[in-house]
Amino acid sequence: NRVGVYIGSGIGGLGTLEEQHRILLEKGPRRVSPFFIPMMIGNMASGQVSIVLGAKGPNSTAVTACASATHSIGDAFHAIQMGKADAMIAGGAESTIVPLAVAGFSNLKALSTRNDEPEKACRPFDKDRDGFIVGEGSGIIVLESLEHAKKRGATILAEMVGYGMSGDAYHLTQPAPEGEGAARAMACALEDAGIKPEEVSYINAHGTSTYYNDKYETMAIKQVFGEAAYKVAVSSTKSMTGHLLGAAGGVEAVACVKSIQDQIIPPTINYDTPDPECDLDYVPNEARKAEVKVAMSNSLGFGGHNATIVFKKYED
Repeated sequence: NRVGVYIGSGIGGLGTLEEQHRILLEKGPRRVSPFFIPMMIGNMASGQVSIVLGAKGPNSTAVTACASATHSIGDAFHAIQMGKADAMIAGGAESTIVPLAVAGFSNLKALSTRNDEPEKACRPFDKDRDGFIVGEGSGIIVLESLEHAKKRGATILAEMVGYGMSGDAYHLTQPAPEGEGAARAMACALEDAGIKPEEVSYINAHGTSTYYNDKYETMAIKQVFGEAAYKVAVSSTKSMTGHLLGAAGGVEAVACVKSIQDQIIPPTINYDTPDPECDLDYVPNEARKAEVKVAMSNSLGFGGHNATIVFKKYED
């Protein structure tokens, strides 16, 4: 009763929806699967995991586009802080490489058109960036109170210390000018963590390889970090994984924890041509061995949903 599940998904079972709609058109309504609805709805990830594991604590699903997993992890963090649970299974899952999703994002002009070099299509913060590529996957972490972790003899990989969120209240798909909303989420997360900007070793940026996101996220980091913005390592692992949409924040939270555990900062690959408007240290093309004590992860979703989480090296 004290273990919960928060797994976010931005879109849910879009492939199932597409498949069952085809069956409806070709074979009629009686041939649509009776499992269509439970297979499609996004909250079923949290439901299924709780059923398999017998986790009867808090159970919910955030649906905040590309910020879904990060909101889920942050909300799980708060659930433990408020005494609602001892442990939470949290993150995100997404599977949207289907014709309908690709067509929708393509017509939105959000995807890269670098079809002659698909392996270099995703190039966050590069001057020649022209959109993201869709990825699929899941990233899940286990959060628990220190007392609970010690009691069961858990190997503690890192400590989660901060969570911030904000709303742009600006546009359906474009980020707020100058990254104002993202800056507020980062500032709130740092305040929640009790950490100064200069103490952050690494920022896993939202970094989608789109013109406005990368420009405005860079501006947001400068707003919050001041001169320290030029000293902190910033990278986008989306350059390697693609954009996992609602699952992105889960995978990127894992990247932050691993950077602390292994003392290695992942790179931004395909970074060939610097952009004068994106002038921070983006860890170009090669991973970097470095002392990582504090790592931050940003997720910025359509609709103006912004979420930031902060991890630090655990010291007993």
